[in-house]
Amino acid sequence: MRKKAILFVAAAAIGFASCKKDANNGGGSESFTTLENTVIADFVNKTAIPGYASLQAKAVLFDSAVVVFSRTRTDADLENAKQSWRSLRTVWEQCEGYLLGPVEDNNYDPHMDTWPVDTSSLNKLIADNSITLDLSTVTNLEDDALHGFHPAEYIMWGVDGKKKAAAITDREMLYLKSLTQDVVNTCTNVYNSWIPTSGNYAQKVLDAGKGNQPFPTKQQFFVDLATVVGDICNEVGDGKMKDPYDAGTPLTVESPFSSNSLPDFKNNIMGAYAVYMGTFQGSSATSLHALVFAKNTSLDKKVQDAFNAAISSFDTFTLPYEKAILSEKPKCVTTMNLVMAARDLMENDVVDYLKANIKD
Repeated sequence: MRKKAILFVAAAAIGFASCKKDANNGGGSESFTTLENTVIADFVNKTAIPGYASLQAKAVLFDSAVVVFSRTRTDADLENAKQSWRSLRTVWEQCEGYLLGPVEDNNYDPHMDTWPVDTSSLNKLIADNSITLDLSTVTNLEDDALHGFHPAEYIMWGVDGKKKAAAITDREMLYLKSLTQDVVNTCTNVYNSWIPTSGNYAQKVLDAGKGNQPFPTKQQFFVDLATVVGDICNEVGDGKMKDPYDAGTPLTVESPFSSNSLPDFKNNIMGAYAVYMGTFQGSSATSLHALVFAKNTSLDKKVQDAFNAAISSFDTFTLPYEKAILSEKPKCVTTMNLVMAARDLMENDVVDYLKANIKD
């Protein structure tokens, strides 16, 4: 997610159909404390861990597709590798809707997703035959922009997005294979950092409100969760979209070679909204939406309306974003404004609501 400067515990679902509105504009009658506990457990078991499990599985599929391509070197298998990259990218961008804990603390995010690619440095790296482009070398490159999604994107698509299999050199192929292996390792580390049999960050979330760091209170967890949902909206509206728009520089958009930037942005906002609603990757979780709906149905509606408007706006573009910043400027501005409206609601209204209503 970083732009480089150059630049289980099972939890019962809540049936809202049987709830009654209360006097303070709420939509639920269940014990608010019980609701808080369910939201926390469901976030861990129905959003965070399953999301990262899906991420790790998609990474393995991407790596497998690249291995097949390295053996056949056909255009058809290059296309399969590209589609696997896009599929992994979809899950990654949606998981950025909850950049909470190890993915940020351990720098997994910048290691995977720094841009723009410094094509000059990348080309020099490939041209230097004294550098062994094995997994260890690639993993330990100091420049985050030289590993992860975007160097792989550059190798597979080329600067004009039209690269054919025959144009990929042996050194590029070695680099691509190491890049994808490193991606698998990083995604595996992200997943392992949450699960009980490994890093068990999940337990830190489940222990929210017991006086322990990083969430000594439940309020702290909920505020942090709402904030990271807002943060990715800010990253999209005020960074990923705005920076290249203001500069008029197509190659500084997030995924310019594959023309995947608009899907990237949309998946970020869809992921954030799914975290709020408890619908991440088709799950049915009790979520922040339930907490807000319980005492302020009008605010909950505002949040839903804002996210739906922002998500729908991405479908108005007729060009990839690297071209839209030059030829569809009004659409760019409209979408940026809608995304930022969702951010404002999360980081101001929802955070204020959580601080006022969650005391434990």
